[in-house]
Amino acid sequence: MREAAFIKKNKERWISFEKALTKSNVLIPDKLADLYLQLVNDLSYAQTYYPKSKTTLYLNDLARKAHLSIYKNKKESSNRIITFWKYEIPFLIGNYQKDLLFSFIIFFISFGIGLFSVYQNMDFARVILGDGYVDMTLNNIEKGDPMGVYHNMSASVMFLDITTNNIKVGFTAFVGGIFTPIIPIFMLFYNGEMIGSFDGFLIQQGVGARANSIIWIHGVFEIFVIIVCGAAGIILGKSVLFPKTFTRLQSVQKGFRDGMKICFSTVPFFICAGFLESFVTRHSLMPIPIAIGIIIISLCIIVFYYIIYPKNLHKKFNSYEQISKN
Repeated sequence: MREAAFIKKNKERWISFEKALTKSNVLIPDKLADLYLQLVNDLSYAQTYYPKSKTTLYLNDLARKAHLSIYKNKKESSNRIITFWKYEIPFLIGNYQKDLLFSFIIFFISFGIGLFSVYQNMDFARVILGDGYVDMTLNNIEKGDPMGVYHNMSASVMFLDITTNNIKVGFTAFVGGIFTPIIPIFMLFYNGEMIGSFDGFLIQQGVGARANSIIWIHGVFEIFVIIVCGAAGIILGKSVLFPKTFTRLQSVQKGFRDGMKICFSTVPFFICAGFLESFVTRHSLMPIPIAIGIIIISLCIIVFYYIIYPKNLHKKFNSYEQISKN
């Protein structure tokens, strides 16, 4: 069926249903539920035959509103938290894989620029990292402990300080999206360039292999979830610039809601990163095979939760409402 014919056939029912959602006394609950099931079927059809059309976007948003309206007074099940982390967040992330990829590309391009710039001019590290930090690191390298910075405070104090700061950076990147995607893109670029400069500096000093095996113990979680927060900011920024079939207010509300959920999903990983940095990374004499093992496990967890699992959910279900019914 052509999309125009599909719209013409169902348009009046969609409009009536949309009006009924704002006036709960118009339709009895059973009738509303029947219309909701028809809507889900229409959405499934549209996702199959018109996956990138505005009709599909409209039906998806209408189905979401209907689900909230029908089940808003339903008693939450005891496994709501499990459902949130197991299905809701991953399925939502699956909707924004392109934004996540874009954020990833920005970060690693800037990382490469920082790395290359230090190779061209060692003073570039001082410009990005500051003289104090560079001189302290050089002093630690001379002492045979390039990661000596992790020994300057107690593990528990470091954990609270680092975790709080990282969460602040991540959420700032997200909220900055309200001023269009420029702010989160800039923060991604700056952080990538800073880390690339630091890595290049350590390699130039001949301690790259040892230092990287230590840094990336916590760096896998920390860096990737900053990329995720940057993607959440880009999602919010795009909702401001490109409302599509929504009003601008509706678009921003949706962008903020989706971005906030994605950003919130990073908190446990920020906590893990802070724990690893404070209680594990500080052990500079850890055998490299153990450090590599921790890095690989962390990378597998991140890739599975933010890339592989969301894609598998989308292959199995056309919408989150289908997951809710199962």
